[in-house]
Amino acid sequence: MQDRFADRSPSTDGPAFHGFAITTSDGTDLTEVTRALYVGGAGAVHVLMASGGDVTFANVAAGTVLPIRVQRVLATGTTATLVLGLV
Repeated sequence: MQDRFADRSPSTDGPAFHGFAITTSDGTDLTEVTRALYVGGAGAVHVLMASGGDVTFANVAAGTVLPIRVQRVLATGTTATLVLGLV
């Protein structure tokens, strides 16, 4: 398979090049900071931003991509499901 963009460095304004399932946790950071979150099932998403800020996104619709850099998706306050980290 050819990847015409393999030699280019990823940027925060380009498309994601990797994704991973997120298990919410009040005490454990993600393995890497995201460039965005995909929310597969509607609900609230409580995150610890890369800056350290604590933010809850309420009423996130299923299928939404949140273009946010987060280090943790907290279990407490997150009701959304099927959350993926995009990097």
